Amino acid sequence: MIISKQINGYHAHVYYTDDISRAIAGRIREYVEHKFTVVMGRWRDDPVGPHPLPMYQMAFDNNEFASLVPWLMLNHDSLSVLIHPNTNDMVADHRYFAIWLGEKLDLNITFLEAGNTSA
Repeated sequence: MIISKQINGYHAHVYYTDDISRAIAGRIREYVEHKFTVVMGRWRDDPVGPHPLPMYQMAFDNNEFASLVPWLMLNHDSLSVLIHPNTNDMVADHRYFAIWLGEKLDLNITFLEAGNTSA
């Protein structure tokens, strides 16, 4: 079966666990903010929504994918990074359409299935 969905942009979530990994996340954030066209979300120092670890989010358009994602592939260091499309189906975006860099984390998909939107 072919699913016909439209990608309306992407989110990348950069996860960290302690002061050392937060500093790495900060260096990634600073570089990305200056070299790519993104909208940065705030630092979330506690797990939020479906996300099991502290993180920040960056939102970017489809045309930024081809340059930003390869850069993240080579520069995420030891951090886990979730990249997912925005198709207006948050459950599928996080469960089926996601790309993971580094260790894949267990997301709380139940949170999204309940109709919550803070992802």
